[in-house]
Amino acid sequence: MASLFANVVFVLLFIFLSFSSHGEAAPTYTSHYCDNITSFTPNSTYQANIRTLLSSLSSHSNSSTNGFYNTTAGRDPDLVYGTFLCRGDVSAHLCRKCVEIASNDIARRCVTEKLGVIWYDECTVRYSDQNIFSIIREVPGMDISSSESIQGDKDGFNQLLSSVMKSLMNRVAYDDQSGKRFATGEANFTRLQTLYSLVQCTPDLTDALCFRCLQSAIASIPMCCDGKQGGRVLLPSCNIRYDMSPFYRLNGTAAVVLPSPSPPNSTKQGKRMTSLPIIVAIVALVVASLVLLALGLLVLRKKARKKYNAVPEENVVEDVEGLESLLFDLSTIEAAVNNFSSDNKIGEGGFGEVYKGKLCSGQEIAVKKLSKNSNQGTKEFKNELALLTKLQHRNLVRLLGFCLDGEEKFLVYEFVPNKSLDCFIFDPERQGELDWSRRFKIIQGICRGLLYLHEDSRLRIVHRDLKASNILLDEDMNAKISDFGLARIFVVDQTQTNTRRIVGTYGYMAPEYAMQGQFSMKSDVFSFGVLILEIISGKKNSSFYDSESAEDLISHSWKLWREGTPLEMMDPNIGTNYSRNEVARCIHVGLLCVQEDPTKRPMMTTVVLMLESYSVSLPQPQSPASFLCRGNELSPQGGKGLGELSNNEVSITELEPR
Repeated sequence: MASLFANVVFVLLFIFLSFSSHGEAAPTYTSHYCDNITSFTPNSTYQANIRTLLSSLSSHSNSSTNGFYNTTAGRDPDLVYGTFLCRGDVSAHLCRKCVEIASNDIARRCVTEKLGVIWYDECTVRYSDQNIFSIIREVPGMDISSSESIQGDKDGFNQLLSSVMKSLMNRVAYDDQSGKRFATGEANFTRLQTLYSLVQCTPDLTDALCFRCLQSAIASIPMCCDGKQGGRVLLPSCNIRYDMSPFYRLNGTAAVVLPSPSPPNSTKQGKRMTSLPIIVAIVALVVASLVLLALGLLVLRKKARKKYNAVPEENVVEDVEGLESLLFDLSTIEAAVNNFSSDNKIGEGGFGEVYKGKLCSGQEIAVKKLSKNSNQGTKEFKNELALLTKLQHRNLVRLLGFCLDGEEKFLVYEFVPNKSLDCFIFDPERQGELDWSRRFKIIQGICRGLLYLHEDSRLRIVHRDLKASNILLDEDMNAKISDFGLARIFVVDQTQTNTRRIVGTYGYMAPEYAMQGQFSMKSDVFSFGVLILEIISGKKNSSFYDSESAEDLISHSWKLWREGTPLEMMDPNIGTNYSRNEVARCIHVGLLCVQEDPTKRPMMTTVVLMLESYSVSLPQPQSPASFLCRGNELSPQGGKGLGELSNNEVSITELEPR
């Protein structure tokens, strides 16, 4: 009997131990992304390196101390970078299981893509042909929300959620003791409802980069999850999540218990009655002070208008709160650019001067100094700052930070050594530095950057001022789109919008925008088409005018196309080392992009395929828009003029009466 009892106890103990070590739920798939812009050939060296990399990630998932690991496989040009990140509260066993399943899953889902990321509830696995170590990556991103809405005080819930997320963000970024860059929090929404929240960064990020990534993720909550009981934002370098029920191991991590906001009607009636005279007195004093303050500000504003003869600028500080991690001191900027020495000045745009500098860390930077005399500069400054903090792509210029000091406003960018595209293609002495392979590489880079703005970023951006001087070139002649001061955000289903303030650049504006104020992604496509023709010909669309045939560059290109001699428009500085079919295909695509009817212009997704795949058949282009320049008047054929050009024939601004 005793022996039987001992055997039963042994069996029960074995079952309990087995359940304890292996009874965790299987990892739960959430989402994935495969970058269809760059791809590899099946059975190639790159694909073999991906398999090696994913196998290495799986084998190291059991030995990682903080649930994070990064490694590489292969050599350039087939080098692959990869990482995995496990949720901070999962066990080592579940982490290993999740990484193994996710690694197999991403190989199955991303068949020929060079960049892929897959999210499970318990882990994230990603790989890329670009370096992703210790670098913030906010794209691609995924937003997921609960189907159930908050019952009760929605504003109170949003306030509580914001408070919890900011507290966790600061803890993970600047007060992380575990090395995991991971924190959870709990707060009571009502007596019966608890808000559970989680934030996490990859441990290889610096404090400032972790803060910036989480800040970007938290800023997405109102757009994806407003009023919902649960939501999450998944980015490659960080992720956040909240719900009204537990979704992490409550006994697996130390959660921050945050105080809930006080109920709005918790003050006793008697106390309110007692303090009523005091409240009235305080209100009266505040009102009187505000009136005096308003009168004082009005006087100062009138003096400022007389002094500067300009519209007073808006308060930028209020609009950039929360971006403290990107804020530079003025003394740091002045030291970097040698106190704005003329020797450091490298350019000047419509909204100010640009200086080259070097930080004490040795990093080279470009500083855009906003002109005090620009009436529109503050708006563009805030617009560019707001957009570039949310955008990350190899073909977009990277914003490093900004500086505010009184009336002084600066944007700090990565330094791009080869300046802008117009310095090459329109300079007779430098045109020869761009052979066809470089020009085609630049066209492809602009194309990919524009596709990211239109389709692949978490926002849908219309640039509105795409031109040669806004395409910067790095040391490897990779194109980077810059100057987002005029860019506009479109909502998901929006296709076009109207404006009464027409701003842009002569020669690049689509006719429907120039004449009617209608702009859309197809307006950017038009500008891209002009750029293609300029890159191939080495001529400015705005200055090319054949008096004998009354043609601009677009019309001239269209004429040669119709005559079957499109290659005659080529810049002779390109030389003879080029593919005739490749050049002809680019001219074909350029003419498709500048068609007068915007509905006939291709989307950028189609343009990418047209340029990179010769299996895609191209439709015949229809008649393009034709602009003629007579004196100081810009007029489409058959249309009325737009008004006067600026002195350098660059920017156009027309304000219609209200």
